[in-house]
Amino acid sequence: MTEDARFQDGREAPLNLGALDSDDLSVLSALVQDAVFPVSEVTWRPAERRFAILLNRFRWEDGGRDRHGAERVQSVLVIDNVQTVASQGMVREDPEMILSLLQIAFEPEAEPPGGHLMLTLAGDGAIRLKVEALDLSLKDVTRPYRAPSGKAPDHGA
Repeated sequence: MTEDARFQDGREAPLNLGALDSDDLSVLSALVQDAVFPVSEVTWRPAERRFAILLNRFRWEDGGRDRHGAERVQSVLVIDNVQTVASQGMVREDPEMILSLLQIAFEPEAEPPGGHLMLTLAGDGAIRLKVEALDLSLKDVTRPYRAPSGKAPDHGA
């Protein structure tokens, strides 16, 4: 018999996760909250129907923050089955522009499994992807490094 993994069973290891439904997506969205990336690290390959971002995500899942401080890690977020991409608040001509990802949400169409993925960015920016079906992956590709600010992002109350 198998049982679901528990948070306390986790260990400090690179993430390699996928999302194929709304429940999976909510986990990925939480893990990429406050990730930062330059516009130059956003890739859209229409022939492959693949959209990807190399981002510097905050390690929200890190249980050792008290020992070594706040950390970030470079991760690749890949979204497959993408039919179209639209954005606002992104200046593609400015490759040094830094964006901050706040949330990923799915808006299903009347005919499942298609819909729109909305990547909400800080500062009223957004990326909207029309997808045939949910198919995302998040993979850490570097070792963690100390967050430049030295602390966790704080959205204030």
